[in-house]
Order: sequence, then structure tokens, then C-alpha cells
Amino acid sequence: MAGQIPDLTASVRTGTGKGAARQARRDGMVPGIVYGGGEDPLSIQLPFNVLLKHLRAGRFLSTLFNMKVEGQEDVRVICRSVQRDVVKDLPTHVDFMRLKRNSRINLFIPVEFVNDEEAPGLKMGGVLNAVRPEVELMVTAGEIPEKLVVDLTGLDIGDTVTISDITLPTGTRPTIDRDFVIANISAPSGLRSAGDDEDEDVAADEVPATEQEASDE
Repeated sequence: MAGQIPDLTASVRTGTGKGAARQARRDGMVPGIVYGGGEDPLSIQLPFNVLLKHLRAGRFLSTLFNMKVEGQEDVRVICRSVQRDVVKDLPTHVDFMRLKRNSRINLFIPVEFVNDEEAPGLKMGGVLNAVRPEVELMVTAGEIPEKLVVDLTGLDIGDTVTISDITLPTGTRPTIDRDFVIANISAPSGLRSAGDDEDEDVAADEVPATEQEASDE
């Protein structure tokens, strides 16, 4: 189920408009806003280095945060937009949306593969192809799964894992309305090459003698 929700500390930004935003950036902060949840928008600012660290860690736009602002109640938020400098590609503004525990949102959830040592196909040199290393799900803000687990036990070469093979948390469903592929186990390259050569030999053997003689002429 959901893992621990990380904290994101911000402070209230005094003043609005371009002038206040520029001053925040000069002070080493990134201006932003928190909106939604049936409350008035709140102008905030976050330390530049802290925000940059989160961005470089990845999955920032699909991570639920517990935002802490002095003088305000903690609130769960998800980032909906990060504006960047067109030249330096550094964050210049960030937008967050408030979420209630029963809010429904779409998030990309990572897929973890376990028990690879119990997969006969991998023991024979097969290759695990992760077609979807993460899956977009519609989830409830209060019940976000930390990851989806795929058990590889018993899988052989040629076997495929689809989304229906994964047990999803209650109230969670994929955004794609079909049974799509998550991963498969393919034959090792050496085995595939040998199979191709055998197919060519069989094809040659099946050519009628008259056609072979004609080709020799």
C-alpha cells in the first residue's frame, strides 16, 4: 500500500506579481502557488536547492507530498506544473494542487519484478523485457500504492505478464481500458539466431528438386 508521504516545506510568499516573484528568486527561492481543495489560492516559495534536488530525483510530478507551511495546516499536494528558464532549464515557478484523502488522481506507479531466480525462462538465459516499467493508474490520494509487484515465479521463455496478472489495491484501476502487456520473457539471442538458421535450412529442404536444378543452371 502507500508508502510514507514525504514532507515538502515552503513559506508564505508576501506580495504577488512579477516583482515579488523576481525578489523571491533573488533570495534563492522558487515562487509557487497552491490551489484547489475548496480553499483560496496560497502564494508560496520553496528553497531553490531543495526543489532542484526533488526534481533531479525524478517522478516529481507523480509524487504526493505533505506540504508544511508555517501558520498553515499541513496539506497533501501534488505538483501540476513546473515552469523552467528557457536557457538554463532551471525551475522558475511551480504550481501545486491540494488533495483530500478521497480525491481521485492519475499517477504513474513503478513496477517491481521479484523472484527472478524462480523463473525457468531466465535460468535458461531468457531476457526479461519490461515493456512498462511504470503504469498509469487512477488512485485515491489516501491510498496510493508505492509500487506494483510482478512475481516472476514459474515464468518460461515466451511467457507474458499483463496488467490483469497484477493484484491492484482496492479502488485502483488502470487508465487504459484493456489488458495491456507489462513484461515478457524472450529467448536468448543465441537461441533466436539458431532458430532462424534452422528455419532457413528447412525452407531450403522444402524447395522442389526441379526448382533447385533450375537455380543451379
